[in-house]
Amino acid sequence: MPPSSRKTWQLLIRRLHLYIGLLVAPFITVAAATGLLYALTPQLENQLYRSALQAESAPGAQAQPLSAQVQAALQALPTPAAVVAVRPAPDSRSSTRVMVADAALGPSEYRSLFVNPYSLALQGDLTVYGTSGVLPLRKQLDLLHRQLLMGEWGRTYSELAASWLWVAALGGVALWWLSRPQRAGAQVAHAPLRRWHHGLGLWLLVGLLFLSATGLTWSRWAGGHFGQALQQMGWQTPRLNTSLGTDDSSAHAHHQPADPHADHAEHQAAPMTGMAGMAGMAPMPQDFDSVLAIAREHGLASAKLEIRPPVAANKAWTVTEINRSWPTEVDALAIDLAQGQVLDHNRFSDYPLASKLTRWGIDLHMGSWGVLNQVVLVLLGAGMVAMAVTGWLQWRKRPGRSREWLHGQLTLIHQWRQLPCVSALALLLVAAALGWLLPVLGCSLLALLALDAWIYLRR
Repeated sequence: MPPSSRKTWQLLIRRLHLYIGLLVAPFITVAAATGLLYALTPQLENQLYRSALQAESAPGAQAQPLSAQVQAALQALPTPAAVVAVRPAPDSRSSTRVMVADAALGPSEYRSLFVNPYSLALQGDLTVYGTSGVLPLRKQLDLLHRQLLMGEWGRTYSELAASWLWVAALGGVALWWLSRPQRAGAQVAHAPLRRWHHGLGLWLLVGLLFLSATGLTWSRWAGGHFGQALQQMGWQTPRLNTSLGTDDSSAHAHHQPADPHADHAEHQAAPMTGMAGMAGMAPMPQDFDSVLAIAREHGLASAKLEIRPPVAANKAWTVTEINRSWPTEVDALAIDLAQGQVLDHNRFSDYPLASKLTRWGIDLHMGSWGVLNQVVLVLLGAGMVAMAVTGWLQWRKRPGRSREWLHGQLTLIHQWRQLPCVSALALLLVAAALGWLLPVLGCSLLALLALDAWIYLRR
């Protein structure tokens, strides 16, 4: 690369990096800090909800049938309620969760009763959220990380952070590479900060790119494009066919595309309805024993299961493995209890590779693969915060930063005009393509360019 062209690219990337550091990095920092807290939720929940989650038993005690546990939960309620899901105790030290519908709760909120499998005592009564039954603490940290508790439009903040994180990471590496000759023997006041900033960026590069990519897969706009691409390529996650009738329009649902965000179950607030209001059709407690036995007979061996009664008269029971750690166990069965047969069986091993990678990427992003996964996420979150702080301090110590900020010949537009025609056109086409694929990135880039144009024309 000719020295003049190298210098032009260096100044252009430095200017973009400066804009990201001053205008976008605060959003990235908030996402990193809240994500760090979210990664610690398993340990925090185990302590906060210890009395509900953990079950004590006498030595040699045998767990009661699942039907007895469900019956105990329903009897503890002052009024009849519809069971929407049951999670049998995954081990000898845990309680069973019985989730029921409650009209007094908000959308996608359910009442979870925690039953001791041995004594049948009710150990806890908590409001859970979404199809995955997220506990209150995780729900609040989830909403804080995803939307800053501002509702659906608040998701724009996290998508903005994810959209620019990879640009900031790769731009920083490119800037470090292009500025190597200038750093040789250079003595500046902020050199220690710069070394820390560069060092952290290089060490965390792979992790930052991973968080950006996986975060975008369930974002509002970029995630929609990602889901459409999977659908068009035939790589979407297969849905379980729960129809009992061949004439039902959903009979072929197994081959239909799943919700592009459904893989991120704990961020998804889809309704989880039961058979409330369907007189005479509510499941009997003993039905849960039968469904569990059929699921075990057909290979669902995971300790972590969720059983859901039919959501309508022409729908089947479903049993789903919910172990997202490694190795991943998310197989699912649709069961016709009246006939005692399995209607459909979704096996994770049969998922398209893209669906498997999406599943694994989301689970790793959420820290579902165990303590080591959590430690890595905590280090990444802390490293991102440290990079934002060292980058800002480095800029604060830079001589003449105010004049540099308002210098017309250092703007993106000026440097872009100095590029060869082929390079300038290629950069413009790449920016346009990225703006279409990542709409929040595109809109925010237009805003940055408007600011840049104002500075350029002003000077």
